[in-house]
Amino acid sequence: MREAHSTERTVGIDYYVSDADGTCGRLRVDPEDFRVREVEGMTAVDVDEDPGDYPYLLLRVTLREWDTNDFARRLSDALGVSRERVAWAGTKDKYAVTTQLFSVRDVSPDDLPEIRNADVDVLGRIGRDLHFGDLAGNEFDIRVSDADAPENAAAVTAQLAAFLSDDADTDADGDAPTPTEDAVSVAVPNYFGHQRFGSRRPVTHVVGLHVAREEWREAVLAYIGNPAPAEPEGTRAAREFVDEQADSADPDWHAALAEMPNRLRFERSMLHRLAEDGDETADDWRHALEAVPRNLQRLFVNAAQSYVFNRILSERLDRGIPLTRPVEGDVVCFADRDVPDSLYRADPDRTQVATGRRVEVMSRHCERGRAFVTAPLVGTETELADGEAGEVERAVLDELDLSPVDFDLPGEFDSTGTRRAVLLRTDVETSVGDDGYELSFSLPSGSYATVLLREYLKTTPQDL
Repeated sequence: MREAHSTERTVGIDYYVSDADGTCGRLRVDPEDFRVREVEGMTAVDVDEDPGDYPYLLLRVTLREWDTNDFARRLSDALGVSRERVAWAGTKDKYAVTTQLFSVRDVSPDDLPEIRNADVDVLGRIGRDLHFGDLAGNEFDIRVSDADAPENAAAVTAQLAAFLSDDADTDADGDAPTPTEDAVSVAVPNYFGHQRFGSRRPVTHVVGLHVAREEWREAVLAYIGNPAPAEPEGTRAAREFVDEQADSADPDWHAALAEMPNRLRFERSMLHRLAEDGDETADDWRHALEAVPRNLQRLFVNAAQSYVFNRILSERLDRGIPLTRPVEGDVVCFADRDVPDSLYRADPDRTQVATGRRVEVMSRHCERGRAFVTAPLVGTETELADGEAGEVERAVLDELDLSPVDFDLPGEFDSTGTRRAVLLRTDVETSVGDDGYELSFSLPSGSYATVLLREYLKTTPQDL
């Protein structure tokens, strides 16, 4: 294994599993260099069916350089309907060509407008609006441009294929597939990508860890203070002023609010509540944190869970505990039977503890992509693994001063938890040119393309 970039280690990603040198290079030189197509997770009836029974149009929309939220707002404005009548299954990068699913309530296909850089196809009608995650997965076609060593892509592919087969002794140089070879089955650790925590300023998990410990003051200050080197100078100065006030005997939150740039509206909302409440009790600090939207409150806790998960994966790798097959005491989940086999998606609601003879049986299922070893997204209903895998889970939680009961929290901060596959597998096609290469692969929903791309480029998270 190879040590990860220092910035990645701050979010629990400690290793690359391919030792080959990276290609370096650039992503998204043009939007067409990064194409993503959602794989539908639900079936529509014919568009001519009774709209009383099926009031929602299901749309497949191909967008070029559109932020998902901005397009939804533009669509609702053009239709003259409330933004709440437009929903989607997943958010995507703006600087890309993305094919996404949207639903619109109580609208006729004839009413759909023409919108710049958007191609809209009506798939049919559905009985409810789309929920976030209502997709089976995503198909990617990605070009890496200006690569320093595009020829290294073949060695990376071979080593990721060896990692899937749990064969650490494979000679990647000797077994590297040719650039024109068909899809090769590979795997990487199913880390949460760096963008889960904030690409420029990865602090959401820090806030979430404080929330889980009910350290409300520390949670607020981690978000509104705590400047990052990558931020603009004015933002850093405002955050430094917040830190100065927090360290003073008589903090002036009105002054801190005046210093905070208008564009940082969530920080300003928290500071406004601090300035108004004044007493700085634990309830005041929690009230300040709850000034942000509910989805962001949930994101804080989700990011903390993601960080713990990443740490567990890194610790398993460090101890040499496999990700591709279970060891005694591992919690294994079966594959989701309702999605295409090529997506290798796990179903965390169907689990079994690998003990005794089940270890060998479950290993065979894992080898065939029918089951996956899991680790916890820790919450109040989380049951930890046994054996060495359980030792890892408990050791990481102990180091972070956390336990499952800590996620019994008020309001949007509460979480019951679940489990998540530790391995991300896919079939990747690689085409190498003189100064770049292309990768084509599919991933299940909830996983991150960057955790595969990082193995190839071996560059900073900001470049991904």
